[in-house]
Amino acid sequence: MSINRDEALEWIKACVEILGENRDYLTQLDAAIGDADHGANMDRGFKAVMGKIPEMSDKDIGTIFKTVGMTLLSTVGGAGGPLYGTFFIQAGMKTAGKMELSLEDWTSAMDAALSGIVMRGKAELGDKTMVDALTPALNALKQAMTDDLPLNQALKNSAEAAREGMVGTIPLVARKGRASYLGERSAGHQDPGATSSYLILKTAADTWSNS
Repeated sequence: MSINRDEALEWIKACVEILGENRDYLTQLDAAIGDADHGANMDRGFKAVMGKIPEMSDKDIGTIFKTVGMTLLSTVGGAGGPLYGTFFIQAGMKTAGKMELSLEDWTSAMDAALSGIVMRGKAELGDKTMVDALTPALNALKQAMTDDLPLNQALKNSAEAAREGMVGTIPLVARKGRASYLGERSAGHQDPGATSSYLILKTAADTWSNS
């Protein structure tokens, strides 16, 4: 079981759609503890990515991911641009030249992506950021490899772990980003970055459910 180049592109296209549909929801979450722009920024960035699809359609998966990352870096405002840009660029470097991805390949890409985000954003687990969704998602992939699960089940488990991590940000006090300025008042609100991370990984699990 593997993810081929066309399926990787389908995931990117599906992310454009999902983030567009959730633009207002992400904005509402961000309005409570941030600058109320996360939904608009993600929507704008992924719409710009959609414009790059034709030139990516004959490229390898690593090039596709790197192109997505560079596009997000140049079009997404706030912290989301550098962080999601880093996510896709690091994943692209790890999958350079590949026309299909195994579970091991995807796990390695996710590992590199998360490491890049941690290095750039200096956030740790429990800081009320996207790291709180991505870390359990990665751990679920590693566990799936240990348990020798099929790729589609591993992706489903990873998305569910991201969802639990996202929900787990609600009681946390933010220690990074704009939300940290609120101190204790940031508790009781779901982190928008963790939410968009979950949406992206849930979209991967849904798009690649037959992989």
